[in-house]
This record gives sequence, C-alpha cells and structure tokens, in this order.
Amino acid sequence: MQRKITYALAGLAGLLIIANLYDILFKLGDEVNQGAVYRIMFFHVPAAMMDMAMYFVALIASIGFLMTKKYTYDSVAVAAVEVGTMFCALNLITGSIWGREAWGIWWAWDARLTSQLICFLLYAGYLILRPAIEDPTQRATFAAVLAIFSFADVPIVYFSIQWWRTQHPAPVLTTGGLAPGMGLPLMGMSVAFALLGTALMMVRLRQENMGREIDSLRRQAHAL
Repeated sequence: MQRKITYALAGLAGLLIIANLYDILFKLGDEVNQGAVYRIMFFHVPAAMMDMAMYFVALIASIGFLMTKKYTYDSVAVAAVEVGTMFCALNLITGSIWGREAWGIWWAWDARLTSQLICFLLYAGYLILRPAIEDPTQRATFAAVLAIFSFADVPIVYFSIQWWRTQHPAPVLTTGGLAPGMGLPLMGMSVAFALLGTALMMVRLRQENMGREIDSLRRQAHAL
C-alpha cells in the first residue's frame, strides 16, 4: 500500500511539473527587467520552501527520538534531511544561475546566500556524521542533536533579508511582486515539489527501515 501511495505521489508530481512547465515556458512572457532568466524563480522558490519544510520535519523527528528513543523518529529525521538537502542544493544552484545572469557573477557573499550555504553545509555534515558512528543508539543521538542545532540556521536564512542589507531581492510572495499569471504556476510548482519531496522521503524512509532491519540481523548473527 505504501509503495502504491509513493508511486501515485510521484506520478502526480510529474504531471504537475510537466503542466506547469508548459505554462512557464510557453504561456508566460519574458519579464521586463530580467528577461527569460526570471523563470528560474519557479524552481528556486519551491526548492527553498521544501528544504525548510524538510528540515522542520527533521527537527521534530529528532526531538521525538531524544524524548522516546524510538528509531522510527531517527529514520524520519535522516530521510527528511536527505531530501531537504537535495532541495537546498537545487536552491543554491538555481540561485547561482540566476545571479550569473542578473548580477553578472555566479556567487555573492550576500546574507541570504551565505546563510543558505551554511545551512547546506550543516546538514551535509549531518549526513557525513551518521555513517561514521557504528553504534545505532549513539548514531541516532548525535545525529538528533546536530539536526536540532542545525535548524537554528533555518530562521536566519528566512529572515536574513529583513535583518541585514542584502543584494538578494525581496521575496516576491510577501511583497506582492508577482506579475499577473505568475502566481498560479508558482503555486502549482510548489505543490508538485511538495508531492515529489513526500514521495522521495517515503522511499528513503522505507530504505532506512530495511537497512536497520538488515543491520539488526547482522548483529544477531555476529552474537551467535
């Protein structure tokens, strides 16, 4: 049943992405100031929303593990971090491509860009830490602490534009900067990314649970 739900979510996400791509590429005209490169926004913004959502899930799951010591929470946390970090990387890559066209440079040590890069590195460190610790309880505990610590950077990323003078443009969703016709494709792509992220997380969660079962059987075999 879970596999069918995963396939359904992934399939629906694919259809939404294709439908929105048609609108983005063929129905919407170029932006007055930015030209065609503004279309990156339809990937850049949903990716940012998804990485923050996934890191929040990892935060809650990590707190849940520390409170209950149930490995189900640990599995949810690592699955969420992996998917969130993928979206975080997509956000950084699309932002750099946009910056190259809009600013003439691939990277600027802007408050938003720098804090997002730090966020990526923190959670990449989380993923590097896990295989370095053999004991399952220690691995889950240290990873949970790091996930909670790393989430402190997420609100910094979100509010960085408000707290510091920044080269990064203000969020179009909160400033009313969307031209007519852009809102629906952006919302549609955000829903598609949410469905895709959920499907990927379900796949990783199943893999993590299977890996945990295999590890448990291997430990039992060594004890015999």
